[in-house]
Amino acid sequence: MHLTPTDEATWMDIQPRKLLNKNNRHQEEFDWLMLYRSIKGSGLRPASVQEGNDFLSEVSLHDVRLATDSVYGQAQQTNLEYLLLLDVDQLVWNFRKQAGLATPGTPYGGWEGADVELRGHFVGHYMSATAKAWASTHNETLFTKMTSVVDVLYTCQKAIGTGYLSAFPDELFDRFEAVKPVWAPYYTIHKIMAGLLDQYTYAGNSKALVMLTSMAEYFSNRVKNVVQKYSIERHYTSLNEETGGMNDVLYRLYTITKDEKHLILAHLFDKPCFLGLLAVQADSLSGFHTNTHIPVVIGAQMRYEVTGDPLYKEIGAFFMDIVNSSHAYATGGTSVSEFWYDPKRIADMLTTENEESCTTYNMLKVSRNLFRWTKEVAYADYYERALINGVLSIQKRGSQPGIMIYMLPMKPGSSKAVSYHGWGTQFNSFWCCYGTGIESFSKLGDSIYFEQKGSSPSLYIIQSIPSTFNWKSAGLLISQQMQPLTSTDSALRVSFIISSNQSNNQASTINIRIPSWTSLDNFKASLNSQKFVPMLQGSFISIMRNWASNDNLVLEYPISIHSEQIKDDRPEYSSLHAIFFGPYLLAGITTGDWDAKSGNSNSVSDWISPVPSTYNSQLISLTQQSLNKTLFVSNSNLSLTMQDTPLAGSHSAVQATFRIYPQDSKTKHYFVSSHKTSNGSKSKGTTTDAYVMIEPFDMPSMVVTNTLSISNTKGSDSTFRLIPGLDGTANSASLELSTKLGCYMSTGAVDYSTGQKLLVLCKGSGKLRDDATFNRAATFIPVDGVRQYDPLSFVAKGQKRNFLLEPLMGLKDEFYTVYFNVRA
Repeated sequence: MHLTPTDEATWMDIQPRKLLNKNNRHQEEFDWLMLYRSIKGSGLRPASVQEGNDFLSEVSLHDVRLATDSVYGQAQQTNLEYLLLLDVDQLVWNFRKQAGLATPGTPYGGWEGADVELRGHFVGHYMSATAKAWASTHNETLFTKMTSVVDVLYTCQKAIGTGYLSAFPDELFDRFEAVKPVWAPYYTIHKIMAGLLDQYTYAGNSKALVMLTSMAEYFSNRVKNVVQKYSIERHYTSLNEETGGMNDVLYRLYTITKDEKHLILAHLFDKPCFLGLLAVQADSLSGFHTNTHIPVVIGAQMRYEVTGDPLYKEIGAFFMDIVNSSHAYATGGTSVSEFWYDPKRIADMLTTENEESCTTYNMLKVSRNLFRWTKEVAYADYYERALINGVLSIQKRGSQPGIMIYMLPMKPGSSKAVSYHGWGTQFNSFWCCYGTGIESFSKLGDSIYFEQKGSSPSLYIIQSIPSTFNWKSAGLLISQQMQPLTSTDSALRVSFIISSNQSNNQASTINIRIPSWTSLDNFKASLNSQKFVPMLQGSFISIMRNWASNDNLVLEYPISIHSEQIKDDRPEYSSLHAIFFGPYLLAGITTGDWDAKSGNSNSVSDWISPVPSTYNSQLISLTQQSLNKTLFVSNSNLSLTMQDTPLAGSHSAVQATFRIYPQDSKTKHYFVSSHKTSNGSKSKGTTTDAYVMIEPFDMPSMVVTNTLSISNTKGSDSTFRLIPGLDGTANSASLELSTKLGCYMSTGAVDYSTGQKLLVLCKGSGKLRDDATFNRAATFIPVDGVRQYDPLSFVAKGQKRNFLLEPLMGLKDEFYTVYFNVRA
């Protein structure tokens, strides 16, 4: 049961030549064999772990469809549009150049530029992403495009003739093997190999498998040459350069080919200096490059699945535990400027360069594997957290497709748009995080449902993501729906419509995760409108029955606000907390202030309250025409100025939006919708006089005073009389000071430039040349607020000002803080 003879023979074939001397030949051959047996670990026969295991099985992406009206469906569609937008000739330009073929068109820029050593990596990601996106959508245009990419690369590999395939010359591997400076050539090769494997696995492209095995043969010979010429230590030393998930893709290839060379080559990319530390359960992550090493752990997890060596299962579990407990942000992400630092010292590391997107993509793989092996709900909880708050936060939905970020800032007063990289571009970025980004949004349906193989069908549903699943082994079609959630809701309502698509009387079991953020105290369940108490299996609701067509299962999970302390064990940072509503991480809209005020309460709900949905109707932007353009009243640094039309999703949109509400709550309809302006905003006009207060959008409970300053004290000096515009323009309004009748908010001019400061002007002051000019300067066109409240908006009390809280995943260019300094 230790090793197969073929396995040992393959290993013995690559032993270093320097061992083959006459005096010590047999001893050194024995030592070389023992080294391999120690590398192999437990001695289980390869793939024996798959025999009779209790692993959950992945379901096919071909059988899962996301609801198009959900945030997940929108994210998938935005990504699909980007994949379709990219040009085949530009993607493969560098590969053709390297193969000596004609190069129509021009290469893309960024990290795919013709002079960049990492060029070609994104094309590997593109093959993986398109394979999974096609499986998820069956978009035929995408199928044609991705097949064309594979066909061109096939031609390139044939032209080179050695099995080598890359967008850069093999000279980079000469430097890698000589331990000389080079930018991660195996990292790129892993992406290309993984892309080909995914094209074979998800799209059935047999040509891709042939290409992949040729690449494996080429690199097997290269590694063999290094070991024979120098030593295995020399090979391991070269692995200090980033090699991606070479071990993972080779273990996966071995499960298909059963070729011992692929298994041995995978072993040789397991990085012992890193995995060894995890094997002895040492948290020594500090100083390691994060995204170099998470893929190594994923490969070690695949080693466990292939060989059954339990050490590698434990390595994955320990690694997940230390990252999540000591090195992770509230989003579930990790890394500072791409590295790990000391455990439980997160508070020192809140910068604009946190949470490289690639690391979240890879940590999701680690947790997914652990959940499949153990069914421990903590891993599914982590997956939910990192997917919602990490992955969904990196894509700019609702704008151009293909706009993503490299880092997710955690520094108070940060913006996704303001970091070293900021938002990327469609054709001139192609960072590593663009590659993992297009993959993440291509496989959003791959971790909702898992199947338990056995005598009777059993399904695990671990994510509340609106979708349908064709459960073929049970003959059932499952449609999962989620009722739109608002901040005033006390429960998250998820329903499942289960239909039988074949005639059978077989009973099947559906197990649904009970997330850690909810409570069973007020949990409710009904089946076909009949309430029932479900059976619990650990942290899963388990229902076994002969499902009838159109069975309707409804679950209501209690949901509430809660806070979570930062992962830093120093007392001076114990006041730093992140705020969640269920699984949704809430960020405060602020340019830097993070001092929250809890009072003397231990209940988060006492100092955080939901924003009523009716408040959206009170959101107004005030505009004025000047020099043939529309300018907006804006709260800039606590001063009211006139600014250019803000872009959607910008912090300028936040600053140009105010909640204008009546002083007397009985006053209704003081604004009425009238018509759309030239820029598309809906104009509002006044119908009656009303006394109102003006609240900056991002500063709840603060008001504009009669001196046009911003204050947290409400009174008569913070009330304005809202009247029809003085200049008589239709659908216009003017704001008269309640403390000084005849004085108005004004721009002080009719022709002015961006940045004009608002001031108070009184009739008869003589500061403007005539009444017509005075009336025009004090007249504004009110339109619908350029910014609206998110359905999951809350207000948190602060020491100096209150904070508007919104889900981090929905923010674009706004400035925010994730952590609050919470004090009594």
